[in-house]
Amino acid sequence: MEPIIKLVDYQRTYRNGSLEVHAVRGVTLDIHPGEFVAIMGASGSGKSTMMNTIGCLDRPSGGHYYLDEVDVGELGRDELADLRNCKLGFVFQGFNLLTRTSALENVELPLLYCRPPMGSREQRERALDALEVVGLADRADHYPNQLSGGQQQRVAIARALVNQPRVLLADEPTGNLDTHTSIEVMGVFQSLNEQGITIVMVTHELDIANFSKRKVVMRDGLIRTDEPVLNRSDASQALAQLKEEQRAVHLA
Repeated sequence: MEPIIKLVDYQRTYRNGSLEVHAVRGVTLDIHPGEFVAIMGASGSGKSTMMNTIGCLDRPSGGHYYLDEVDVGELGRDELADLRNCKLGFVFQGFNLLTRTSALENVELPLLYCRPPMGSREQRERALDALEVVGLADRADHYPNQLSGGQQQRVAIARALVNQPRVLLADEPTGNLDTHTSIEVMGVFQSLNEQGITIVMVTHELDIANFSKRKVVMRDGLIRTDEPVLNRSDASQALAQLKEEQRAVHLA
């Protein structure tokens, strides 16, 4: 099976006048369909730069990036936007929901850029289906300020899924959430991954990375370790354990 994401000697250099910053220094990485990969590293390690390129938000300075066997570096701006909209779904730390727009309308937004255009009825059905996947169909008419942080992130996940992408990209998706809600969100990701969706997640939290299947650690623009997650955390078990610990503290 061919990789869905393939980086070959990928390099990204930023220039500011005469100053060059080598953010990524030559990374080769394959991610296959159905994988759940966590990318970790300290600030300045290159993980966010690499994520931007995987998300077709940036281009390599050297080497190649292939998304579903398409060389991203060879595409024009419009072709890049089409590829990004069709193949990728994005989940961010800050949710990035429109505050005066309902959950349903937030989820519908990516469908407005479909080519050919999609009818309003089909848009609504697709958005409702995506909200159903994350367990929020009954909150479709709620606005972000009427939802908890965890519910807002579920809406963001539904929005990322509505175009039926090949890959879901998550950038610190639990960074604004408490422990209980973080585990719930990781449960959603694990469920989606079990359905065959490829997930690539950036996180600096080791306990969150342990919900993935594979862990890539970066430092100084290079991959230092790339290994399967041993003793992988299961979200349903972790939630049960957390509730038991909270009950014990309450009784004490």
